[in-house]
Amino acid sequence: MTSSLLFDIGNRLKERRLELRLTQRKIADILEVSLNFYGEIERGTKRISLEKIVLAHERLGLDPTYLLTGIKPFSINLNRLLLECPQEKRFDFEQLIKYASNLYK
Repeated sequence: MTSSLLFDIGNRLKERRLELRLTQRKIADILEVSLNFYGEIERGTKRISLEKIVLAHERLGLDPTYLLTGIKPFSINLNRLLLECPQEKRFDFEQLIKYASNLYK
């Protein structure tokens, strides 16, 4: 990995830590690494293992694709969309969702 990639990964971890209002020590405990090692990951001087990426996803809700690439996952809140949908278009919207769901199966 290039040093800029490690730096970017570290920044994304730090960003998530700050969002959760957790200390480096708490994140280190969550990821089952030493405080010093976690600090080096955040600074981009050490690599995060695949196992720790999985733990970050499971325990911190950090999307692995985002962590590695910086590309945020696409998500849609269907309940919110349905609530915001004009009443006269709800039936059509619900049918569209059912059709899309059947295609997915």
